[in-house]
Amino acid sequence: MEDVERVHRLAGDLPSAPVPARADAPALLDRLAVRPDDAAEIMAGWPDPDSTLWTPELRWLLDRSIALVRADLGGHEWLPPGPALPRERGPAWQHLYVYAYLALVDVALEYHRDHGVPDTVSWVTLADLGRNLAIDRRMNREGWPVMQSWLTLHARGSVYELGRLQHHRGGTAISLHIPESGPMTPEAIDASLDEARAFFPRHFPDEHYTAFACGSWLLDPQLREYLPEDSNIVRFQRRFELEPYEEPEGIDADVEVRRFVFRSLTTPLDQLPRHTMLQRAVVDHLKAGRHWQWRNGRFPI
Repeated sequence: MEDVERVHRLAGDLPSAPVPARADAPALLDRLAVRPDDAAEIMAGWPDPDSTLWTPELRWLLDRSIALVRADLGGHEWLPPGPALPRERGPAWQHLYVYAYLALVDVALEYHRDHGVPDTVSWVTLADLGRNLAIDRRMNREGWPVMQSWLTLHARGSVYELGRLQHHRGGTAISLHIPESGPMTPEAIDASLDEARAFFPRHFPDEHYTAFACGSWLLDPQLREYLPEDSNIVRFQRRFELEPYEEPEGIDADVEVRRFVFRSLTTPLDQLPRHTMLQRAVVDHLKAGRHWQWRNGRFPI
């Protein structure tokens, strides 16, 4: 497999990190906001030395995946930690990259401490694991191929959750991500941006950011055809100066809208819920044969 060869090539003989002891796992999973149903599955597949669920090949992939991510500590690009796995084959296959993430928690915490990041920020940031596992469960396991790469940003010290927004280091702009954690009120967004304006110069003084940036279907101006001007989404859009539209490589905005608005990629349009104005807008737009756009924008810090 191409992805296995990539792991072998990039991870090589680089140092890995141990998966936490089983006895420590329940408290750690709880601190990472992992729900009881997901925690039970993770514990059932725990990579104990005598576990018959773990073949030598799986153990090799787990070890080298950890090494691959650890080697890019501080990196800010998306990083697939390994190949997509047939998760229906059991908990070891289903949660291999969760065990890799758990092994990297101490690595990430040490990186945070080296930069003076408060423990409160560290743990709320790393607890995005539990949120993503819960979303993946709601999506009938359709979400994990994206999530497994997304979570390597947290493990490498690239993403920090500061109030309502997640802030992603790299380049000259702080990229903004919007987790599923409540309304996007202007007050909550302002508070998160203010926190970031203080956070990054304090903890990463050698990095110099001139703008906040975002790439998202949330910035699609077509949403204004359906949403009122005082909606939180439209008010969020108004902060940004949009770049000229170019169809993004590897991103299908219609798929991403369905992922975030409905948490389903396969439900037929006629069966999607229409409870909110946004849900109705997404469905009506697609049923009319139109397409959503993934737009990029920024505004000065």
